[in-house]
Amino acid sequence: MLTLIKNATLYSPKPQGVKDVLLGGKQVLALTEPGALSLSGMKLDVIDAAGQCLVPGLVDPLVHISGGGGEGGFHTRTPEMQLTEATLAGVTTVVGALGTDAVSRSLEDLLAKAYALDNEGLSTYIYTGSYEYPVKTLTGDITRDLMLIGKVIGIGEIAIADHRGSQLSVAELARVASQARVGGMLSGKGGKVFVHVGDGSTGLALLHQVAKETDIPLGQFYPTHINRSAALLEQGVVFARAGGVIDITASENTPALPNDEIPAVAAVHYALESGVSVSQITLSSDGNASLPVFDEQGRLAGLEVGRVGSLARVFRELVAAGINLEDALAMTSTNAARTLGLEPKGVIAEGADADLVLLDRSFCPDSVWCRGKRMVAGGKAQVRGTFEPVGL
Repeated sequence: MLTLIKNATLYSPKPQGVKDVLLGGKQVLALTEPGALSLSGMKLDVIDAAGQCLVPGLVDPLVHISGGGGEGGFHTRTPEMQLTEATLAGVTTVVGALGTDAVSRSLEDLLAKAYALDNEGLSTYIYTGSYEYPVKTLTGDITRDLMLIGKVIGIGEIAIADHRGSQLSVAELARVASQARVGGMLSGKGGKVFVHVGDGSTGLALLHQVAKETDIPLGQFYPTHINRSAALLEQGVVFARAGGVIDITASENTPALPNDEIPAVAAVHYALESGVSVSQITLSSDGNASLPVFDEQGRLAGLEVGRVGSLARVFRELVAAGINLEDALAMTSTNAARTLGLEPKGVIAEGADADLVLLDRSFCPDSVWCRGKRMVAGGKAQVRGTFEPVGL
């Protein structure tokens, strides 16, 4: 079955005007002016998208797809992600990661969950490793994981400036980055080091030290949670203006907001006003992670759970706050795909993956296609995860 989306106002993420888009298999087969395709006699699923925006599916570079957390004991381990948590939010690609817990949460389980979601229709990738050093891997080596396991595209989220991290030295982090870099080169993957940045006073200093004292370029690192505090956001601006890409967390930790954490939209505005290019900013949901708050003694004082849907919420809030649609899309889709080496994602073009979102007039997902399969129609799930209740 071919799908023809007619009369859509297309963004890729730059505005392309009104187009007809033909999907077949898992790819975009054609982009044409309205009515230019001759498809008489062919079996088609035709959708008239007049007055609606057709955009690339959102790309989420950090989701704890197999669950995370546990900082408050076994009962605080967060649940794994379900398919429709992503698709109903217009998220068509996720990158799974481990966090603090790499004991009761394993890379094997993370990889299995990625395959499960892939089988259900989502595009999935994972990082090898976790917060800790020495790095736990699937094959015993970071480079081998990148080369031999298709879904492994980098390492993460290794922790710095955080009491839950392994307090890495310059030499240790440089070695990790070198292995990721070589693995990425040999496998044709991004090979980035996705870095969890905590609320420690050192912030991003270690990344700059590695770049200064070794041959590893600053752009090898991809730090996240940059809106954790005003001080870290300022460091993120410096990092981005030096050529790096920074990731801002969309899920908001409500107990932390009155103190240090900067809401995602405010953080984006500050970065842009400080001279950071749109192309150097991404957003991630930190979906299904625990969002803990610690007291001055490092004891857990509060806990919330990240939501994949926060990425779509922040996308809408960016547009409502005056960010133009193409820039909001770049920061929630295209930039992450480019940074991680997932180029068939984050764009709408002939030959690209058919990961598309048709937005309603409120910029909410009306229809969602993952690799050409319609997962959402009229804002309702057409495909559910294997164990998701039908009533959700």
